[in-house]
Amino acid sequence: MVLFAAMPEISITFDRVGKRFGSRQVLANLSGAIEPGQVLVVVGPNGSGKSTLINIIAGLMRPSRGEVAYRDGEGTLPRARWFEYLGMAAPDMAVYEELSARENLRFFARVRGLHRSDAALDDLLETTGLPRRERDRPVATYSSGMKQRVKLAQAVLHAPAVLLLDEPSSNLDEAGHELVARIVQDFRPRAAVAVATNDPREMAWADARIELAG
Repeated sequence: MVLFAAMPEISITFDRVGKRFGSRQVLANLSGAIEPGQVLVVVGPNGSGKSTLINIIAGLMRPSRGEVAYRDGEGTLPRARWFEYLGMAAPDMAVYEELSARENLRFFARVRGLHRSDAALDDLLETTGLPRRERDRPVATYSSGMKQRVKLAQAVLHAPAVLLLDEPSSNLDEAGHELVARIVQDFRPRAAVAVATNDPREMAWADARIELAG
């Protein structure tokens, strides 16, 4: 996996986190931590709140109770800065289907204030296994597996200090699963990584594990 300049190490804690949607309690009183160099695996049946927990850790969803904190070597980071350090791939994340894979990555890089040459973007797409002939075609023409590869590419585009993967092997073949395993292996030494999954092979990556009930 081609990585760019590494970010500072970030640790994450979540304390007594709960989430309620109307009368339905999805998460209740969850506490844990993700340290740099550690993979947290979140498992549980569909509807148990795996994606909800990942979204709360990412700052994309507010918990109904409890707190999440990101810390670097100097102290607690304000919520507005979490995005700088975060890379994420999830089934409900969208890419711009009218754009090509390369155009999507160029856009996401600019959003982050980064410049990435076409050669660097091609290197990244090469590592995620997107065929060269497809890279300038609109994403709307891609298979679901190819779209997932683009999502994974944008997640690691900036060598994030925090990598959150929600069902990362969804729609991928065996080669795609091996790609996800390589990404986790490459980021594991320095990043704080969380993976929501029910795939036994991905569960084996866990340094720490949260099991959610249905």
